[in-house]
Amino acid sequence: MTRSTGTVKAGGREVTRAEVEDFLYEEADILDAWRYDDWLALFEPGARFEVPATDWKGESAFASGSFVTDDWDLLRARVKRLKSRKAHAENPPSRTHRMVTNVRLHEHDDPALLRVTAAFLIHRARDGEFDPYAGRYDHLLVVDGEGLRFRLRRAVLGHELLRPGGRLSFIL
Repeated sequence: MTRSTGTVKAGGREVTRAEVEDFLYEEADILDAWRYDDWLALFEPGARFEVPATDWKGESAFASGSFVTDDWDLLRARVKRLKSRKAHAENPPSRTHRMVTNVRLHEHDDPALLRVTAAFLIHRARDGEFDPYAGRYDHLLVVDGEGLRFRLRRAVLGHELLRPGGRLSFIL
């Protein structure tokens, strides 16, 4: 895979870093506003959402521990639960502020796909606590005539461990 800092050809067209950054910034705004139906619309049907364990070394999400390994059905169920009163750990919802930076585009063997890496920092306020969550994103995006959509959305925490009582009841 070749790294590019400006543009990559995918989906039969040139995709710019600015276009991908706008996509990721819009996703951050959607998540901070708890607009989960809009967030789900950023995925193609059949997509996956993963948050590997803090000791993940790059192997399959099934070969190592993970916090989240949602297939399409579990992803839709997660959104439904987060929007309901049944998400007790997020009722009322946490306040979050996301920052996404260091966005890089990578070619993929499949010409319809684009691999994107980026760094993130999420500040979360909940129950009188203020916690930072830092890490990197490693996504596969589908590029088509409708724009960009997630085929795989992976958030890899940079933490060695979560603080005692720390919970991932919100979307990283």
